[in-house]
Amino acid sequence: MAGLLRWTGSLRLRLVAVFALVALTAAVAVSGIAYWLNRDAVLTRAQNSVLNDFQDSLQRNAASLPIDPTCQSLNDAAGRIGGPDTYQVVLIDTTPDNGPCAAPSDRELFSTDDVPQSLQRAVNTLHKDGAYHLLWERISLQGHPYLVAGARINGQGPTGYMLKSLDAERKDLNSLAWSLGIATLLALIGAALLAQAAGSAVLRPVRRLGEAAQRLGEGHLDTRLKVTGTDELADMSRTFNSAAEALESRVEELSAREAASRRFVADMSHELRTPLTAITAVTDVLEDEAEALDPMIAPAVRLVVSETRRLNELVETLMEVTRFDAGTAKLRVDEVDVADMIMACMDARAWLDSVELDAPRGVLATLDPRRLDVIMANLIGNALKHGGSPVRVSLREEAGQIVIAVSDHGPGIPEDVLPHVFDRFYKADASRARSEGSGLGLSIAMENAHIHGGDITAANRPEGGAVFTLRLPVRPASTDDPADDPATGPAGEAR
Repeated sequence: MAGLLRWTGSLRLRLVAVFALVALTAAVAVSGIAYWLNRDAVLTRAQNSVLNDFQDSLQRNAASLPIDPTCQSLNDAAGRIGGPDTYQVVLIDTTPDNGPCAAPSDRELFSTDDVPQSLQRAVNTLHKDGAYHLLWERISLQGHPYLVAGARINGQGPTGYMLKSLDAERKDLNSLAWSLGIATLLALIGAALLAQAAGSAVLRPVRRLGEAAQRLGEGHLDTRLKVTGTDELADMSRTFNSAAEALESRVEELSAREAASRRFVADMSHELRTPLTAITAVTDVLEDEAEALDPMIAPAVRLVVSETRRLNELVETLMEVTRFDAGTAKLRVDEVDVADMIMACMDARAWLDSVELDAPRGVLATLDPRRLDVIMANLIGNALKHGGSPVRVSLREEAGQIVIAVSDHGPGIPEDVLPHVFDRFYKADASRARSEGSGLGLSIAMENAHIHGGDITAANRPEGGAVFTLRLPVRPASTDDPADDPATGPAGEAR
């Protein structure tokens, strides 16, 4: 069906159809005109020949007829005028005893009953002026064409009618019609072949343009078209090449800027780790001594400790983001019981009393335990911070995948926010720009799902609240990973 639609909607087929339609119209018009001109010429020539012969024969034999001819003399004259090889004749007159007489040359082939009444009335009407008039009509008898003509001899003499078969002319015209039909068919085939050749010549550059556009869309920015000629197709190829060059230049510029930004973030994160390590050690000491400090200084110390930890988490998060952007993040997989992994994640963060868990044991999967911990920490922490109790985590296996759903009973996610919940640094509430979350947690969770070959979706439950659904393959496609690639990330980013 798809192939049929592609053919019926193709430019080549439409071009062939247009050529064929134009050729058919022209051929039919020319053939029709030629047929009617030849038909008129053939019938006129045959008609004039037989009418002239009939007229001459009537005039030659009129002298041999008496003033008041008898039926016998009329029969003799009809035999001399008509014949089986020329045409049939019937002579009509009144005998000396005022009796009607119709003398045919062959009674079985032609009689007055075969003469149209309209022709008889016209002949009987025109003889009254004394002039000689020869009238004719074309008729059909038993499916065969005939020419019938009539005239009054010498004004007051007998009336003669002639019947001539036109079968020979009809055969000639039928042969001509067949010849014109074959010529029309050949013209149609020739037009289709010509359209095919023209279509190939015209559509070949268009097809090359489509293939080049496809390669360009696949990322081959060095794709160019060979330009030949000065026609519109050549102009189109030049335009494509100019657009491809501009696009390649722009993409290279943006790629360079993006690479510089990534290097800056990576370098900044690495540079910050050294002073942060020292600061963290100092803040740990200050936190231990906070109870012994002056009550006026203790709150400031606690604030410094809190912000230092937050800054340390942000640096680790940025380093994880740079790993994903650079494509260096790999998997270190192991076969684990998914329910145990979820339980361990919740236990490490003291969430066991805050979350309802529906996870049957025995669901085994080959995955990176640390990355699964990051995903679950973000999804559950997000539900606890921004959803409503109770938060529920359910686990099931279906169609070669493990499916983990984290749902809450909060107000849900606004419809305009849903498409952006996994965007980096996105926060639904703009007033919370300075909050405990960096806006990267859900983005990192999604990246960790993707590196497993899985996905995360967000939706609102009909009964209220949001639900995040994680789907991971039971066995990922890639399992190699450097030993020093930690899969860290903040737990519970804002949505």
